[in-house]
Amino acid sequence: MSDNSRGVLLMCASMLAFTLNDTLVKAALVAGMNLFQVISLRGIGAALGLMVLALWQNGGLNLWPAGPDRKFLILRTMGEVGATFCFLVALEHMPLANLSAILQSLPLVVTLAAALLLGEKIGWRRISAIVVGFVGVMMIIRPGAADFDQWSVLGLGSVAFVVLRDLATRRFSSGLPSTTGALWAAISVLSIGVVGATGQGWQPVSLVAGLQIAGAAAFLIMGYIFAIMVMRVGEIGVVAPFRYTSLLFAIILGWLLFGTLPDQWTMIGGAITVASGLFILQRQRIKALPNGG
Repeated sequence: MSDNSRGVLLMCASMLAFTLNDTLVKAALVAGMNLFQVISLRGIGAALGLMVLALWQNGGLNLWPAGPDRKFLILRTMGEVGATFCFLVALEHMPLANLSAILQSLPLVVTLAAALLLGEKIGWRRISAIVVGFVGVMMIIRPGAADFDQWSVLGLGSVAFVVLRDLATRRFSSGLPSTTGALWAAISVLSIGVVGATGQGWQPVSLVAGLQIAGAAAFLIMGYIFAIMVMRVGEIGVVAPFRYTSLLFAIILGWLLFGTLPDQWTMIGGAITVASGLFILQRQRIKALPNGG
């Protein structure tokens, strides 16, 4: 299997893990838990799980690596904290559909940033396929015509911080364990949750909510690790568009767990998004041939 194929599989696995995490968090919130308490408890579980995993895989935590890895690890964590903070604050003040629409620009922005800052080559066909996939996503979300305000700017800020996070991850050396970056991410987001929960207060946790949060923590661990691994293999221009699969996973989970069937526009948009990703994979296979275009 080529690096690009592994990268695509890892990106899809990361998006599935994050979507399952979001689904379980939503279920806990519907049950009456407050957001920052859920983030705190989930963060504790994720951080402890990653510590155990790091000790088992690497024989130690290696939280403070030497050399350039230290700088890029700090930059990645800054991106993680900034993206989470901007997303949560923006989400509190603007419709989710509009914020989601802004975040779906990520594959295009990350790909362009990789080309400009890291020198990765991307052709016009690949860029066109990413734009077509973005159109498919917009057909699924169909954001409202709300005015572009300061909260929308925060949404764009979240996109910029994710780009910083992903490009910093791209510069990790092969000797830095993925669990180290994931543990830093878990602890940093946990810190945001603890600060927010201090202001909102704490409430009793039922058995069902506790199981939901534990499940969310497990999927968050997988999402963090896969998200780091995917930035270390393959070309960003190939793997980044498969972020769109998070919407497709959300549609499927919504149908299976909550009985919400997608409408006609959602189905058409999903088909366009999948087709654009398959086109990118096919173009990469053609380029890999000895006389490929």
